[in-house]
Amino acid sequence: MRDLDRAGTFYDAALKPLGYVRVWTSDGALGYGVAGGNDRLAIKLHDGKTVVTSDPRFHLALQAPDRAAVDGFYTRALESGGRSAGAPGPRPQYSPTYYAAFVLDPDGHRIEAVHQ
Repeated sequence: MRDLDRAGTFYDAALKPLGYVRVWTSDGALGYGVAGGNDRLAIKLHDGKTVVTSDPRFHLALQAPDRAAVDGFYTRALESGGRSAGAPGPRPQYSPTYYAAFVLDPDGHRIEAVHQ
């Protein structure tokens, strides 16, 4: 991440509907997981010494407990600095029960919330 405060604002909001909270903060990094547990996702500040771009092949999919959580993820992500990469809805091309939303985080990384 290029801006850890901006990333924290985004991920705090976007991951909450999925049941994830910030479980730790340190200089240059944030950790997310279930409340009272260990991290499942770590966000680290980029050192700024090299050019970083979001690899178009990168795709992080997070399991949502239900369709409402997918919808909440999408809404909160857009409200906190993310951009739409696919509104919530069925994705029958993946499976008959696949329901997902896709966003780009503030640095352009592709994040998906999915419920099946």
